[in-house]
Amino acid sequence: MSISIMFTVYGTPTPKGRPRFSTRGKFPVAYTPEKTKAYEFEVGMMALAAMGGTKPLEGALEAFIYITYAVPESYSKKRLEACLNGLEKHTKRPDLDNVIKSVIDGMDKIVFDNDSQITSIHATKVYGEVAKAEVMVRQA
Repeated sequence: MSISIMFTVYGTPTPKGRPRFSTRGKFPVAYTPEKTKAYEFEVGMMALAAMGGTKPLEGALEAFIYITYAVPESYSKKRLEACLNGLEKHTKRPDLDNVIKSVIDGMDKIVFDNDSQITSIHATKVYGEVAKAEVMVRQA
């Protein structure tokens, strides 16, 4: 019997930001940008609710991540329809792999103990009416 966890994070999916650096005294310190931290926290809260208090999944896992970006308001009606019907793909930034990294890092220690447990990722980036990230993780 394989266990699966599903949840949705509403709002614009945020890519993993590059680490920032500052100095503390004479030592350089790396930190995660605030926008990335906030999005990973939101993913974690939705994952925690989906887990319902159960322990993190064990063994090999598969992740299915469906990223939806809202169609820009500046698009014409014709272009809006093309986006919503899948005729125009979301080929702009952010890169899909960076968004996946944010989602997976947000689930760490909640859905699984370590992201090395994920042996397969299926991800899609599309246009839609509502910006969101839909996630399913299941035992492989």
